[in-house]
Amino acid sequence: PQGIGSPSVYHAVIVIFLEFFAWGLLTAPTLVVLHETFPKHTFLMNGLIQGVKGLLSFLSAPLIGALSDVWGRKSFLLLTVFFTCAPIPLMKISPWWYFAVISVSGVFAVTFSVVFAYVADITQEHERSMAYGLVSATFAASLVTSPAIGAYLGRVYGDSLVVVLATAIALLDICFILVAVPESLPEKMRPASWGAPISWEQADPFASLKKVGQDSIVLLICITVFLSYLPEAGQYSSFFLYLRQIMGFSSESVAAFIAVLGILSIIAQTIVLSLLMRSIGNKNTILLGLGFQILQLAWYGFGSEPWMMWAAGAVAAMSSITFPAVSALVSRTADADQQGVVQGMITGIRGLCNGLGPALYGFIFYIFHVELNELPMPESPSGGSVVTQYHLQQNSIIPGPPFLFGACSVLLALLVALFIPEHTNLNVRSGNWKKHCGSHGHPHSPQAPGEAKEPLLQDTNV
Repeated sequence: PQGIGSPSVYHAVIVIFLEFFAWGLLTAPTLVVLHETFPKHTFLMNGLIQGVKGLLSFLSAPLIGALSDVWGRKSFLLLTVFFTCAPIPLMKISPWWYFAVISVSGVFAVTFSVVFAYVADITQEHERSMAYGLVSATFAASLVTSPAIGAYLGRVYGDSLVVVLATAIALLDICFILVAVPESLPEKMRPASWGAPISWEQADPFASLKKVGQDSIVLLICITVFLSYLPEAGQYSSFFLYLRQIMGFSSESVAAFIAVLGILSIIAQTIVLSLLMRSIGNKNTILLGLGFQILQLAWYGFGSEPWMMWAAGAVAAMSSITFPAVSALVSRTADADQQGVVQGMITGIRGLCNGLGPALYGFIFYIFHVELNELPMPESPSGGSVVTQYHLQQNSIIPGPPFLFGACSVLLALLVALFIPEHTNLNVRSGNWKKHCGSHGHPHSPQAPGEAKEPLLQDTNV
């Protein structure tokens, strides 16, 4: 196959790192451009843009995953990276086009789906969880340093240089895929012709969600995931704008916040998570993570001082253990031939939340009139911070209303999670699902009839 060397996890890791490093550089400039472009309803427009992007990604992910089974991974890696990074140079050319292309790019912004399929093609079953962990850790690592670098370069040389640098890194990523990344899907695994039919079931983004109510335990787990991840998705879309414009954080402070939160989250999801799983059990770990998430969101909602945001950020890192613990609970309790079905439901629900959460947060900010009347003043040339001039309109009741809504949502998730049994056998009647999985899965070697299929690849709404 064309490329450098044989297909490996490191090819996938480099693709992910370069893509998200480029976007991380633009964290601070994007917050400024967003408020300058939509000065009246900043949070509402931000929520709508991210919401449309999330919903389009949710709708298109299964189709792109199915097409990559026919045409190969490399071409779709190139396609998804190109369209995900296409808005970057538009930031300085036309902000309106920049945000419009960001929302529309959601159709192809599913790089993770294709990367996970690429990794599955080249790894054995027992190696796969470690390989996925490496890809996820690379995503976190790319965002630990890039916002700080972008904020520093923007302050010293201007935002135009940051946009040029991010564009150059995105082009480097595209060139790397073209030149260095070999095709991972063997020729013999593809259909005989490029015109091979793709069924509606393969492209249906709601296929996994239709099976949620077929088992009471699955229903409890899926409700827990929906209620806990909906506020998390909304928080990711608006929180750094909230820090910058409402709490008065400087660009450097926002970058430092992202870096510290990323490092603490990596520690929490590796060392702390393994210790908790061994000591208090799987279900109790989920309940503890939800408890931390409630505390964190309530703190964000009522917090009015910067130090409160930093303290709540440390709690947020601990709340990141929830989803890995839920995935582990499902993998332990589901039958071997049910793994793809149940994990597919969970990833489908998360994909849906990525569209609904940002729009919901933006709408709540709009309802409670949490808007700025003026931009924060720039920092002094000497590097010292000037007190930012900002204030909320008088009719805003609390600093962060959406975060309190999120805390209530997670509290409901906690109550639902209490009814999830620690040990049980999940039984989802999959029917055509298994047939559909067998027809377009991503096998890299023949599987025995009772062997577990890789869950993330049966439904590509990652």
